[in-house]
Amino acid sequence: MSDEARLPRLGPSEAPEEVRPTFDAFIAERGKVPNLFRVAAHAPLIAARLAALNKVVMGPGEVPVILKELLSTRVSHINLCDY
Repeated sequence: MSDEARLPRLGPSEAPEEVRPTFDAFIAERGKVPNLFRVAAHAPLIAARLAALNKVVMGPGEVPVILKELLSTRVSHINLCDY
């Protein structure tokens, strides 16, 4: 098994035009585009729907946003995600 990604992570300058608003929103909110969305940018429709789902799941609700972020970070760490 190779450590090399099958799909490269697209940067803002490489992303298709349809994905640029999503990238711009992440950059404005977080200062960067999460890797998941950089890979999903290869399929703009999927990237847009994934961003909409992420906004609902990770946004305000019964579980505090900060706890959601901490859980996301912890799970990424446990799974040895490359960040």
